[in-house]
Amino acid sequence: MLTKPDCPDRCEPRLPDHLRFVLSWASDPLRVAAIAPSGAALARLITREITVQHAPVLELGPGTGVFTRALIDAGLDPADLTLIEFGQAFAALLQARYPAARVLHADAARISARELFPDVKAGAVISGLGLLSMRPRTVFAILHNAFDCLRPDGAFYQFTYGARCPVPRPILDRLGLKASRTGGTVRNLPPASVYRISRRTPRHRVA
Repeated sequence: MLTKPDCPDRCEPRLPDHLRFVLSWASDPLRVAAIAPSGAALARLITREITVQHAPVLELGPGTGVFTRALIDAGLDPADLTLIEFGQAFAALLQARYPAARVLHADAARISARELFPDVKAGAVISGLGLLSMRPRTVFAILHNAFDCLRPDGAFYQFTYGARCPVPRPILDRLGLKASRTGGTVRNLPPASVYRISRRTPRHRVA
């Protein structure tokens, strides 16, 4: 279900972002896979291939909006950004920080392309979700729904703290996708890598 966020008491503007993450992680460690927001270096890395030509852009799990800010700094109009955030406090914070963006309190595994992009599909998806802590069927649903929202040449960008792509190969094969590492940064705590996930050409699909 897609809903506009309300602003609970925990969405206090003066609360430091790192404390917001600690509180959210403590309340639901499986859904909030990090205890600190991503750094500026990772934000630049995961958004560096995104231009205004990719608009509209879908962001999953924006948290406090570090990647969102990088997208706007890269020239994207906030009105061309759709932010899907499961944490209600984070969703309310995003609505306050980026009032021109479309912020929805929702589960990324349950989004609908018909509702989000009925006319023009997204050119890119930026994901701040902790896929490594999720069940394979949840990861499958997230990727399946995200690619329903994407244009044929669109790509899904995902960061990870792990040593390999956080989307298991069987899921990539089943969805007809391929993954390539676009870079990494040690200027993040912890160090992180970014992967671009895109559709394979038909002759490379696995039956």
